[in-house]
Amino acid sequence: MALIHAVMFTLHEPGDAPEAAERLRAMAGRIPPLLQIDVGTSADGSAPHVLLVTRHADAEGLRAYADHPVHQELLSWIRPRIAARAAVDTLDFG
Repeated sequence: MALIHAVMFTLHEPGDAPEAAERLRAMAGRIPPLLQIDVGTSADGSAPHVLLVTRHADAEGLRAYADHPVHQELLSWIRPRIAARAAVDTLDFG
């Protein structure tokens, strides 16, 4: 059973949502422990502005993803833009 990591981001500037989504999607295929990534933006522009859902083999895979240089580079761009963030990791998704 896979570990699902879901994160909702509220951004200081809602106009940053498309670029945030593009940068998040760009991680696909660049981080081996990242088995799947889905990203969406708010359909009506309301907060939260971006939803990220990633799939990993297990907790170790999630940690390896979190520590990977590609993910760290993304964090350096997105962190200053985040007004609020909520995350959940689950094994019983779907």
